[in-house]
Amino acid sequence: MIGYLRGEPLVIGRELCLVSGGVGYRVAVPDSVLATARNDHTLALFISAQWRQNSLELYGFDSIGERQLFEQLLSVSGVGPKMALVLVGQGAEQLVAAVQQAQLSFFTAVPRVGKKMAQKIIIELRDKLGEAKVLNLGALSPQAEQVRSALLALGFSDHDTAKALEEVAVAELDIESAIKQSIKVLTHQ
Repeated sequence: MIGYLRGEPLVIGRELCLVSGGVGYRVAVPDSVLATARNDHTLALFISAQWRQNSLELYGFDSIGERQLFEQLLSVSGVGPKMALVLVGQGAEQLVAAVQQAQLSFFTAVPRVGKKMAQKIIIELRDKLGEAKVLNLGALSPQAEQVRSALLALGFSDHDTAKALEEVAVAELDIESAIKQSIKVLTHQ
């Protein structure tokens, strides 16, 4: 399954086509990513691939945390990918805070989200989100992303990998040392 794409953005109206390896992938993205894509020569996105009827639809995000938040929103009955994309586009940190503080107005400001749907999202996501710190809402540096990819390839879970990256000073180490220290952190839990 496609999890990450990096390539040249081609913006046509409100649609993003990411050209990677000579292949153009149509990716639905939040408005903030679309605005950035108009000015960038290279764009890297974390992808959530969703099967809808007879087609594969790709949704792209700046960070792993945004992708996780999008996928958690999809777990709420009645929330589809388009609604989840608009909600994440409002700001991941703001969305987490709105869930934790039960701010109905944040959700009802989004088209097609009424009071009952807002309550349902808050109730179902409150336990899943827990602490905002669990979701890594910032974009990872290229070095941290390489360490993350290596740890995932070694079989560590996404959740454990995120915790290890919080504990290890990846920016101060070379990639090999950062991977070794992350493995030590993960095996001594």
